[in-house]
Amino acid sequence: MPSRLVRNPMPKQDPQERIRNFSEVALGYPEELARQEAARCIKCPKRPCVSGCPVGVDIPDFIELVTKGKYLEAAQKIKEKNSLPAICGRVCPQETQCEIQCTLGKRGEPVAIGALERFVADYERAHDDRDHTVSGDPPDLPNGEMVAVVGSGPAGLTCAADLAKLGYRVTLFESLHAPGGVLRYGIPEFRLPKAILDEEISYVKSLGVEIRLNALIGQIYSIDDLFKMGYKAIFIGVGAGLPHFLGIPGENLSGVYSANEFLTRSNLMKAYLFPEYATPIKVGRRVAVVGAGNVAMDSARTALRLGAEEVTIVYRRSRKEMPARHEEIINAEEEGVKFALLTNPIRVIGNEKKWVSGLECIKMELGEPDESGRRRPVPVPGSEFVMEIDTMISAIGTDPNPLLPKLIPGLKVGRHGNIEVDPETGMTNISGIFAGGDIVTGSATVIAAMGAGKVAARGIDRYLRGSKEQ
Repeated sequence: MPSRLVRNPMPKQDPQERIRNFSEVALGYPEELARQEAARCIKCPKRPCVSGCPVGVDIPDFIELVTKGKYLEAAQKIKEKNSLPAICGRVCPQETQCEIQCTLGKRGEPVAIGALERFVADYERAHDDRDHTVSGDPPDLPNGEMVAVVGSGPAGLTCAADLAKLGYRVTLFESLHAPGGVLRYGIPEFRLPKAILDEEISYVKSLGVEIRLNALIGQIYSIDDLFKMGYKAIFIGVGAGLPHFLGIPGENLSGVYSANEFLTRSNLMKAYLFPEYATPIKVGRRVAVVGAGNVAMDSARTALRLGAEEVTIVYRRSRKEMPARHEEIINAEEEGVKFALLTNPIRVIGNEKKWVSGLECIKMELGEPDESGRRRPVPVPGSEFVMEIDTMISAIGTDPNPLLPKLIPGLKVGRHGNIEVDPETGMTNISGIFAGGDIVTGSATVIAAMGAGKVAARGIDRYLRGSKEQ
């Protein structure tokens, strides 16, 4: 009988097979394994895992339903708080949120909460007879007030869904031709299939949310226009899509991408369906990805699948400081991604055609901790060397996109262009305008953005009910 202190691993595609396709790497629990894993939950009375979930899912309750084989009921229990469970079950960093709070983790391995959430959501998708692909008649709208949501990423989708459940008429404006924001353009197919995303967006639409695509707010309509059209409150969740660059010589050479551009081209222009789709993205034989977060891992693994022979993560600190999820680092290693740690680029080298041909780096060592609490990397004098590469991808973070905030007169923004809000309500310094997600916090996690969307939905509801009472 398996030990209760050891979790059941989720099956995965073989590394040698998966580097040749974009199909999902983690395959999900089969039913028997899900019930075994759910049975590990000790149902502790304090329920600390719930406090670790930014959207407050009743985790022990849904897990208990899994142990009883009541999977559809478990899905409904999750959806009381989380409208995007199949997404969260795949991309949330559970190990630093709900699972790190799991009592079982103090003596062994915590319950695989994320994997169970994914199992339940996938089971519902396969067995629920309701058709979420069409909106049909919207549900009763006892409230009837109109609210505009700008941006259809995790914050916008969550805010829209929660407001619809409260009876508001919600219109979600998306600037691109397809909804989902960073969930669609930033996360590769092998971690979050577009079909899963489409299904969960269909669920949000089934709540009565109208989604308008190709609608760039600030260009086709201003924020004032939206108020004049009858929207009583506006939520801004346009994310953080402005990439950082290293600021070193040679970054303007051909063959240098920001991770934002690289992944957007791959995802939106369907490079993962090559050769069916001819995507304008050129990947060389030797690729260097600078950075060590989840976006860096996604970029490196995408480059491998697009035909690169050798992909190297270049990171100025040690493995201990890498910000990517442990699971994604292991996946990258299994697939053959190399790691040049304690290494920092200082110059991109080009050939006579202005194309990348090399990356000059310097070795680093760790000094005293900096403001982030991590040990500061310090260059080792005389340790410069050149890596031969033909593509470089910069994955060192993003800032809030300033396009919309700059068009709202009087809106208070922070030093990095982030919109400032009341953390209790999500409201900005302008009455009726709310914001949440990466445009407020800078680049963070999907579930953190969803939590901000929930906070703002509650804030909008209180604001509009207060307006009516005045």
